[in-house]
Parts: sequence; structure tokens; C-alpha cells
Amino acid sequence: MRILILGTGGMAKNHADAFKAIEGVEVVAACDVSAERVDAFSENHGIHNRFTRLENALRWGHFDAVANVTPDAVHHSTSMMLIGAGKHIFCEKPLAENYAHAAEMAEAAEQAGVINMVNLSYRNVAALQKARRMVLAGDIGQIRHFEASYLQSWLASGTWGDWKSESKWLWRLSRRHGSNGVLGDVGIHILDFASHAIGSEIVQASAHLKTFDKAENGHIGEYVLDANDSFVMMAEYANEALGVIHASRWATGHLNELRLRVHGDKGALELLHTPETTTLRGCLGSDINTPMWREIEAEPVDSNYQRFARAVAGGVRPEPGFRHAANLQRILDHAMAEDAPLPSIHDGRR
Repeated sequence: MRILILGTGGMAKNHADAFKAIEGVEVVAACDVSAERVDAFSENHGIHNRFTRLENALRWGHFDAVANVTPDAVHHSTSMMLIGAGKHIFCEKPLAENYAHAAEMAEAAEQAGVINMVNLSYRNVAALQKARRMVLAGDIGQIRHFEASYLQSWLASGTWGDWKSESKWLWRLSRRHGSNGVLGDVGIHILDFASHAIGSEIVQASAHLKTFDKAENGHIGEYVLDANDSFVMMAEYANEALGVIHASRWATGHLNELRLRVHGDKGALELLHTPETTTLRGCLGSDINTPMWREIEAEPVDSNYQRFARAVAGGVRPEPGFRHAANLQRILDHAMAEDAPLPSIHDGRR
């Protein structure tokens, strides 16, 4: 497979390194609107063919697939061009800024027959795949309740750098710069994390979003800090599992942590993933009477990059595809639209 890297910002390095490490895959070109950026990236990764316009790359055309690592706001326009040219696409998350665009991308990719996949990177976590297999096998019975969280602390600490002075963080706090806040940025990850393990689709959801004051008049330079910093969502799945999903950038003490608890009528699972470690524990069988939790080993799994390359080579549809990501975006859009304040306790009072 010959692949082009579209967008050569910070995340592009991960894509280039991952694809170059796969046997049978060659990174043949790079494209970015910034000539300086694409030249520096290409020199670092030994890429000869480089472009500053996607149209020019498509006219050249000597590639089979594209890693779309452009900003969120242009995933739709660039992917629609690639689909029209019959190129397979491995797209960064979120698939699009809204459900209408994401659904259009999914429909177009399916109609064109191009291989499409979204880099929901926590699918690479072996413990998540193990938990899913156990749930689908009925090891914990009928799921009744769940809790899922994605906790970051970069607004509360300096571990990630100075967010008040670095554009790579500030744009994530500004709707004007294309951000849908923590809901759009990592909300899609924790939604996918929970849904994949639970093995079902959300059928009902309601959410509350919160934007905290972070600067005088809510501005830092050109950035209006109006994107949500925290969200809490209630959700019910088609299999009747009921629970809560929440995320925050103000989670002091948690660098980058995903946690999932799934409770069934025959047992329960708890999954904790951080940059340093991953643990999966179960309370199963007679242990539910104690209760006793025991660690569960998970076998290594292929990465999203490997599975995409294999799908292109074999002509098979991989997951998570555009359609799944579009369905997640539908839930995120609903959460944005349904976030309304509760009427005052004084309303209607005589």
C-alpha cells in the first residue's frame, strides 16, 4: 500500500512512523497548505513527493490511500475529494464537525466502495478488546449499569505545557477556531470506549456542558475561550444498560485517564487506562458474593494502522469505520443541542 500523509502537524508524525513500520506499506508523499511545514516533515521522514494543494496530489495520483491528519474543520471537504478520486482513507477523529457532514462522508465512502476507517486510538488497548469479548460472550450476564470517564488535567497543571500561551492548546478552547470543546475532542473517545466494550449502541442520551472562566473577559489574544471544559452525560444503550459518561480538562491529579466500569447481573468488569499502565479487573462467578476483584490478562492486539493496511490489502471493511464515527457524532450533536439550563425554582411560583 502506498500512502500519502495529508496534514503534517504534530499528529502526522505518529501516522508516518506507524505506517512506515508496517511491512508492505510505503509512505510515498505528504501534503500540507504550508510549504515550510510539509518540507520540514518530509525531510524528517524521508518523503520525496510533497504538495501544498490536495488537487495537485490527486493529479499526481501515485498513491492508494491517505492518512487524513488535517484539522477537524477540513476533514469533510478533503475526505469528499479523496472519496471522489477513489482513494482509501484513514481519518483522524472526529470524523467531522457535525453529524450531517459525517453521515455524508460515510454514505459517499460506502457508495464509492473505498476502505474507510477512523483513528479512534483507544481501540489499540488490548484490555478494551478483551473486555468486549467477555461482555459479548455473556461472562457478566445482562448489563445493567455502567460508568465511563475521560479525565485530563492540562487546564489545572503545567504538565502539558503552558496552555495560556500555546496555540496548540488554545484552539481547543475556542469554538471560533473549530473546537467543540472537551465533548468534541475527547468525548468521542470515551463514547467509543464505552460503546465498544458494552457491545451496543446508545439509544437515549442527555448531557450538560460547562465552560469555566479562564481569562479576563474570556479572551486570550485572538482566542475566545467559549468551548466546553467539562461534560456529564446520561446514556442508555439498546441492550438496556444505563449509566453515565463524563469528561473534563480540569481533573486535577489525572494526566490522561480513561476508566470504565460495567456491571452485569452475573459479574462486573473495571478497566483503567493511563499513558503508563492499563489494568482490567473482574468480579465474576462466586466472587460477586464476597465481592472479590481479580486482574485479567489481555493478549496483545494489532493497532488501527495495521488493521487499516490489512483491510486495504484484503479489500475488507475495517472497524471503526466512517459509519460508526458518524453515529457517535450524532450523539455528540444531540448533547450540544440538548444542553439547556433547568428552569429556575422560582418559575411558576405564585
